Amino acid sequence: MDDLFGSSEQANEIIQTLWTLCLTYAPKLLLALLTLVIGLWLINKVVKLTLGKMESSVDPTLHKFIGSLVSVGLKGLLLISVASMVGIATTSFIAVLGAAGLAIGLALQGSLSNFAGGVLILIFKPFKVGDLIQGGGHLGVVKEIQIFNTILTTADNRRIIIPNGVLSNDSLINVNVEPTRRVDFVFGIGYDDDIKKTKEILQRIADNDSRVLKDPAPTIVLSELADSSVNFTVRLWVNTADYWGVYFDTHEAVKVAFDAEGISIPFPQQDVHMHQVA
Repeated sequence: MDDLFGSSEQANEIIQTLWTLCLTYAPKLLLALLTLVIGLWLINKVVKLTLGKMESSVDPTLHKFIGSLVSVGLKGLLLISVASMVGIATTSFIAVLGAAGLAIGLALQGSLSNFAGGVLILIFKPFKVGDLIQGGGHLGVVKEIQIFNTILTTADNRRIIIPNGVLSNDSLINVNVEPTRRVDFVFGIGYDDDIKKTKEILQRIADNDSRVLKDPAPTIVLSELADSSVNFTVRLWVNTADYWGVYFDTHEAVKVAFDAEGISIPFPQQDVHMHQVA
């Protein structure tokens, strides 16, 4: 009977301990489970809302990546919060994660800078695929915007890979983002040539080219009395797509017209005098 009583008393103690544990931890477990379920539901909503807001301003190729990044970050914070509610010490865990993150950040400092630059480029869109840009010491057409790099193709069909950190932190020229551009020329004539006739020729060339816009009107002015020439500045506004065609064709048209009208185009000359020493 004593053995039986002792066993019964021990069993009661075990049951009492289990009951106490249930009363202590069951509410925490239920609250943590409820927090986890509601938190995951809210995270899905936040991710969808974030992607919806960025749909019109962020490149589609970045949608899934940003969605995954936001989702993983929020779920990590949620798991830490749930563990803390249950009673699990998270201080050491957070310290380890912080140290690991610092080490990884220092090791990948350049890559992280390029990543941040890529995100900024895709969000603020200083240029897009197909734009002609000058940046990082290079000029080329944007073929692809990646997370870490931007790929350009030059006029002679070379591929240039520029880190996004360089493009986002340095000055950049987007050549064809505007619908119109101004083409600037300087044409020199001799001091003995007719100024009025020259202006009429240049005006006729501009008027006869249908690609030259009427508004703003072409500007043709005598801009400089140089050492060996009288220089005219010609400024023509054209659609961006017509820039190089007008640039090259106008040079050719001016040379042909000047030759036909007897207008000289001065070029550098040097007289050499030779003296024979006896």
